[in-house]
Amino acid sequence: MKRAERLFALSEMLRRHGSRGCSADRLAREFGVSVRTVKRDLAALEISGAPIWSRPGPGGGYGLAAGASLPPVSLSPAQAVALMAAVSAAPDAPYADLAAAGIQKIVDVLDPRTRARADELAGRVWVNAARPSSRTIRSALEEAMSEQRVIRIRYTSRDGSTTIRDVEPVLFASTNGQWYLVGWCRLRDAMRWFIVSRIDRANVTKTACGGHTIHEVGEPPANARPVHGRGV
Repeated sequence: MKRAERLFALSEMLRRHGSRGCSADRLAREFGVSVRTVKRDLAALEISGAPIWSRPGPGGGYGLAAGASLPPVSLSPAQAVALMAAVSAAPDAPYADLAAAGIQKIVDVLDPRTRARADELAGRVWVNAARPSSRTIRSALEEAMSEQRVIRIRYTSRDGSTTIRDVEPVLFASTNGQWYLVGWCRLRDAMRWFIVSRIDRANVTKTACGGHTIHEVGEPPANARPVHGRGV
């Protein structure tokens, strides 16, 4: 097992053991290396930013702090470019700015050779994406969805009429090249789909959502899938 792979597996093992932790001896046996190597690997993980804790003495060991961030990631140049291309091609997607910032963090910690190869390959991928909607509006929608709070929007319908709606956000959906905010409209007392590009004002309120779920939206199309889908 390469060291990068071992570091990733080591962090995952610590994560699985949670607050119980794991002794250096057990980690060494698990990965077929010496205790000294394990401790050197743990030090490397800590330097990279992993929130590792240790307890000395009998029954002690090592673990990851609760709420730890993502473990160290090792990407090939093609994988790094694939992430950059996906975000660049969909600048209007929910959380696209955060995704771009996260990808940049990953690219920044790649080894110099891999980063240089990724940069060269990235120059061979061109994207001409549609202009994204207002960053202010998208930020408000993202916050309302994450915090599950009612959002007040000014919405222009297809016929040109404008209304003020209080919406309980349920999900974001993309279909036919359009992004939608799907939520419970308090004005219509029903679930509604709002085209994000037709929202020209959005303010997050202090009112908590009433608990409407994605099951109330209805059955998704056969070719629809959540963004966390595996094997796609």
